[in-house]
Amino acid sequence: MKNIEWQDDRDIYGRMLLLTDSYLFTGLRNAVDNYNADLTDALTWGQLKSKRWLISTLEELDVDLGIVFLCAGWYAILAGMMFESKLKVDKIRSFDIDESCANIADTVNRKYVANDWKFKASTLDIHKMTYPATYTTKKFSGEQQILTDYPNTIINTSCEHILNFSNWYNKIPSQTLCIFQSNNYFEIENHVNCSTSLGKFDESIQMANTLFQGEIELYKYSRYMKIGYK
Repeated sequence: MKNIEWQDDRDIYGRMLLLTDSYLFTGLRNAVDNYNADLTDALTWGQLKSKRWLISTLEELDVDLGIVFLCAGWYAILAGMMFESKLKVDKIRSFDIDESCANIADTVNRKYVANDWKFKASTLDIHKMTYPATYTTKKFSGEQQILTDYPNTIINTSCEHILNFSNWYNKIPSQTLCIFQSNNYFEIENHVNCSTSLGKFDESIQMANTLFQGEIELYKYSRYMKIGYK
């Protein structure tokens, strides 16, 4: 059993690390301690259930994900869950337009950042992404470094947030494995690309080879997912 100290019983991340032996909780705890990260929305039941659904579906499909681009990656909690799953992943690159996300995402996934940048988060408007992608990231010291990567897999679990979604999607190279999620939760101001049904979501994303599509019912909305090769 690990020797973990915490100040009081509110340290849920320390308790979960002790109970589960998952390094993800170490990263979550450090993000709160070092960046005062508010993980309330990122760790809701709907968010976590949707991510677990994605991972379990990919495990059943048994596909090799290779180099993964996590677009609109937010705090990249999904990346940590993927690394601790049975999925075949070479490395994950997370991109978000919000510059406050990268440090938190790197902290959540510090174990994999330290492992030769198996994970790395960067600030980037995904509408400006090209393929192969050349982009600027930051080392822990703050020094900038330019990287170039070509994705085998693109994941976007926030399609409801992507304005001009089709313009972004059309730039993705053919034969790229795509894993997308959206919802019908129109009440949120930043949800500019919701779908009214799974059928409408399916129609908005044309793929050459669809491997899976489905939906789950959550407390306030339905979550849609489509997986396939563009």
